[in-house]
Amino acid sequence: MYKNLTIISLLGVLAIALGAFGAHALKEVLTPQELASFETGVRYQMYHVIVLLFVTIFEGFTIAQKNKISLVFLLGIFLFSGSIYAIHLTSVTAKQIWFVTPLGGVTLLLGWILMIVIFLKKAVKN
Repeated sequence: MYKNLTIISLLGVLAIALGAFGAHALKEVLTPQELASFETGVRYQMYHVIVLLFVTIFEGFTIAQKNKISLVFLLGIFLFSGSIYAIHLTSVTAKQIWFVTPLGGVTLLLGWILMIVIFLKKAVKN
């Protein structure tokens, strides 16, 4: 649990740092559309950091369920937000990795669907 909380906390720090970096350092470098895209990556990362905190402390999930859900969300953050950061902070172009951002979005959706399935199974048992 503490390993997951440490990783989640680091992702939270990274989201805040990248958000501040985008708001200040990238304001003069990126177009308004590019800056909005970068901010979307930061925002979705933070949303899912909060969800990961919930998953980790929620006592209704087994350890295996927590690990599975966390892995899916971590992969989604890496693919979705990570690809957006790569496009705007490196020489990687959107054309080169066009499929990664939507794949990350689908992975984030799968994390939510996984939670829905677990909750529905628990509801049927009760």
